[in-house]
Amino acid sequence: MAKLYFITGSQDLYGEQTLEQAFRHSLEMADYLSGQLKGVACVECLPIVRNSEEIIEVCQKASCDPDCVGVITWMHTFSPAKMWIKGLQRLTKPLLHLHTQYNERLPYETIDMDFMNLNQSAHGDREYGFILARLGIRHHVAVGYYKDENTVAEIRRFAETAKAVEFSKSLKVAMLGNNMREVAVTDGDRVESQIRYGWEVNYYGVGDLASLVCEVTEAEVQEKLGEYLSAYEMRTDDTDTVKEQAKYEIALKRFLKQDGLGAFTDTFQDLHGLAQLPGLAVQRLMAEGIGFGAEGDYKTAALNAVLWKMAEGRGGATGFMEDYTYDLADGIVLGAHMLEVSPVFAASKPGIEVHPLSIGGKKPPARLVFDGIAGDAVAVCMTDMGDRFRLICAEIELIKPPKPMPELPVARLMWKLKPNFKAGAKAWLEAGGGHHTVVSTALTAEDIELFAKLTDTELIVIR
Repeated sequence: MAKLYFITGSQDLYGEQTLEQAFRHSLEMADYLSGQLKGVACVECLPIVRNSEEIIEVCQKASCDPDCVGVITWMHTFSPAKMWIKGLQRLTKPLLHLHTQYNERLPYETIDMDFMNLNQSAHGDREYGFILARLGIRHHVAVGYYKDENTVAEIRRFAETAKAVEFSKSLKVAMLGNNMREVAVTDGDRVESQIRYGWEVNYYGVGDLASLVCEVTEAEVQEKLGEYLSAYEMRTDDTDTVKEQAKYEIALKRFLKQDGLGAFTDTFQDLHGLAQLPGLAVQRLMAEGIGFGAEGDYKTAALNAVLWKMAEGRGGATGFMEDYTYDLADGIVLGAHMLEVSPVFAASKPGIEVHPLSIGGKKPPARLVFDGIAGDAVAVCMTDMGDRFRLICAEIELIKPPKPMPELPVARLMWKLKPNFKAGAKAWLEAGGGHHTVVSTALTAEDIELFAKLTDTELIVIR
């Protein structure tokens, strides 16, 4: 279970009685927050820190604990900030500065200096906030009474994002083949991606997958077909083509598992040993949280996996998407791809269909076809600007298709850009946004802002 360390700052100036009371308060607060974050992370209260040595010890403990995804710090009393410097410099986990109090209201009739010395977060947190700013420590600030619904929601957002950041640090991405030839926006600096986000992105020959496909048994294929028949409408008589995709799904799962991979790419320009471009297989893997990017777009594949992790436990849908074409009269974007749209976006039961693919030179692949859901969402892409990575996030409204599209042989989403089509599209283009995105109805622009803050990534939000 992921956990957050709850660290309370103080000093020896106030005596043992005050420190003991502060620790009791911290235990109570951490226990309450742990209950509120059930299913996301547990909150573990650590002893009060009073000096530089104790702060160094607790920050090193957090950095070395594989179960710790982040740290919550709070100054119950005044805590001189110079003693935090060496510890904070050793901290490698996401940091939340919680500006709160144990008491919600002042005890007007009984307040005295003992109360003031104990309950002076308004004082201590300003000292601590200064040193965070002076050191340039990436962190988030949540302000409000710790039992307040909005404060708890902000802490939960931090916990979800911290889990995604920790997941990102260990993410491995396979590129089956390389980047689509001559394409710029989907390319990127894989070394810098690992330095910045932890993504281990490596090339694999598609023959590695083709070999695994050959090892799939007929019994395994029949079992997978049974899953398809129970989950989808079968709109084709071409069972052999569907069975081929079943082999790809089984082989891809084995391929990903054997190297601990959480995301992958492929490209229609490198399918040596495969009869079809993986379609149905990829769609189903994305629905299980595996990140994917088409045409060698490793950045989108990794981002897909990370944002899926961030949205884990929420309602809604998250997956790979591409801006494809427009209805300019109504300002509508039609999003789709050759094959790979996750069924988590399906508004009704998807159907398995087989249609020719005009590129790649392979046999017609099987894929899931459906209309997408409606609702508020974000579309997010990552671009490599040469000297930095840039996240671009657009707020969008997914809509039902205005009219049927019976001849369109792929799954699709339709949406409207905010604040309107012209302003939204112009801002996206000026920011250098790519055609591949991750669309999510589970996440908001505020979630993307927090991820960008904690990973020190440039962000442009279009709303």
